[in-house]
Amino acid sequence: MSNLHDSAQRYGAITRLLHWGMAVLLGWQFVTVLAHVLVEDSGLDKFAWGTHKATGLLLMVLVVIRLLWALYNSSRRPAPVSTLARFGHLALYGLLFVIPFIALLRQYGSGREFVAFGTTIMPGFSDGKIEWMIAPASLLHGNLGWLLLFMVIGHAAMAFVHRRQGGEDVLARMIGR
Repeated sequence: MSNLHDSAQRYGAITRLLHWGMAVLLGWQFVTVLAHVLVEDSGLDKFAWGTHKATGLLLMVLVVIRLLWALYNSSRRPAPVSTLARFGHLALYGLLFVIPFIALLRQYGSGREFVAFGTTIMPGFSDGKIEWMIAPASLLHGNLGWLLLFMVIGHAAMAFVHRRQGGEDVLARMIGR
């Protein structure tokens, strides 16, 4: 078996690339939000915030790819440390899909065009807003984003806790050692 695939001892190169690449993109998403909140209308805000929607779309696509890859590797992957860890990972995957999905719903409902990476994802329209599409994201997008940040911090903290407690070194499995 190649080192691209997962094994019972560690995650393969593709899983690790998806994990760490998504971690970087998610970190960037939080930088864009912090810049938008803390230094609104600055050059940093204008640049960073201009990437927020496209990066969110990319994360949503990557989470689907990552889930498909995980299913393909399901018989080879390292076992979860606990049932709680399994549910925590499922919650992370769920949030990584739902947060950009409801933002896309809001984008469409607003009637504004959405262009990402030079491609029109959604054409705009001028027939008025679709409130039932806008309301869920307006209510949930930011709050679920902060919940995701909290869970990501907990996810990283637990990797270090497991490492220090002398149990299974889950961080080494994702680093590739």
